[in-house]
Amino acid sequence: MSPGKQASEREAAAPMAAGARLESMRRRVRLSRLAVLSAIAAGPVALCVAVASTPTTVQAATSSKPAAVRTAAVAADPGGYAQLFVSVWLRSSADDATSAQARLAQSMAPDIELPAPAPAAGAQSKPESVTAVRSAQREGGTWSVTVAAQYADGSVRYYAVPVAADPVATSFTVTGAPGVVAGPARTEVPKSSYGVTVPEGDLSSAVGEFLAAYLTGAGEVDRYLAPGVRMSAVSPAPYTTVSVQQVSAVEEAAAGQVPADGTKVRVLVQVEARDSGGRWPLGYELTLKARSGRWEVAALESGTAQDGGAR
Repeated sequence: MSPGKQASEREAAAPMAAGARLESMRRRVRLSRLAVLSAIAAGPVALCVAVASTPTTVQAATSSKPAAVRTAAVAADPGGYAQLFVSVWLRSSADDATSAQARLAQSMAPDIELPAPAPAAGAQSKPESVTAVRSAQREGGTWSVTVAAQYADGSVRYYAVPVAADPVATSFTVTGAPGVVAGPARTEVPKSSYGVTVPEGDLSSAVGEFLAAYLTGAGEVDRYLAPGVRMSAVSPAPYTTVSVQQVSAVEEAAAGQVPADGTKVRVLVQVEARDSGGRWPLGYELTLKARSGRWEVAALESGTAQDGGAR
């Protein structure tokens, strides 16, 4: 058979196949309707069975287009933007509006006046560091950001900065002059969950040896870890010596002999680390697990250690 004739037959067969599928679909719909009408005549129970067994081929065929998924825009925190603005604003002067600091401040807040520090103030009027400490979202896409400016004499001044934010374009504008405000008050710290004092012994020794390897490179960290735990030492090693000052635990099991295999305890360790620059008090939260009569480190939660505060 020639290629042309084969193509003609395929073209003729395509509409026939489509028509057959459509006729089959219509037949199933008619049968479904007939089953429902028969069930109505038979009674309520039969009707429920008929409805539950009705084919859904037609619905599936008519809903091939996927439903659109909508995601809400998440408002970006303008804390960093306000921090940068206060930094350049405090370092600029209305007497030199063409300086790089002044031009950047004016681009971030076009309608805000620049300060005019006295010439005698010199470097004393410029902060050593500026840090955003709090962001509060207001209505209408506006924020109030509290920024702390620390000066060379140790004093700190807090500024509240109003910022308008566009969550779609992720753009910000400072809408008003910074206002000096009182600093945040110290919050009450809840009672520590580490209420068990751990005496010198197996656990404190295991913790001291692990932290020495972790912070000074004195030995391999892996030898102190529980099976399956992976952890790398701080590199390059920041300290020359590390000594344990105090160990507190949540569980009573940490205060006695090494318990049965698999027992886990959580401890808060206060250590003193030394380097060529001095001594440094550090704190670490560790989870230890008993195995074969020794304690092994199962987890280190750096950045979460606290003297007061339940986990």
